[in-house]
Amino acid sequence: MTNDWPELAKALTADLRNLRSGVPEVMKAFGAMATSAGATGALDAKTKELIALAVSVAVRCDDCIAFHAKAAASRGATREEVMETLGMAIYMGAGPSVMYASHALAAFAQFDAEKTAPPAAG
Repeated sequence: MTNDWPELAKALTADLRNLRSGVPEVMKAFGAMATSAGATGALDAKTKELIALAVSVAVRCDDCIAFHAKAAASRGATREEVMETLGMAIYMGAGPSVMYASHALAAFAQFDAEKTAPPAAG
């Protein structure tokens, strides 16, 4: 399976915008929960994104992988940190998580490369 993870994240953002306009109170509450859960406390934001990435793999959610791989890359996660995170996800989710861990690694690599690539000339 080959995905363009940055393009998937962009498409999902548009779909979620439509959902937000259709059920604004539900999505406002979900956004508030995400903000609260992701806030720095005993764990920093990068660690929380790595946890979210592991859960995304364990529950087999490609859409979640796209968003949390992007967030992990933007919060400075290293490939080594992602690999250890995926190891834990595989341990907790068995065989199906192996397959989704490969998706998460590909997604992280694309977002990490995008983060460090020079801006496109336009």
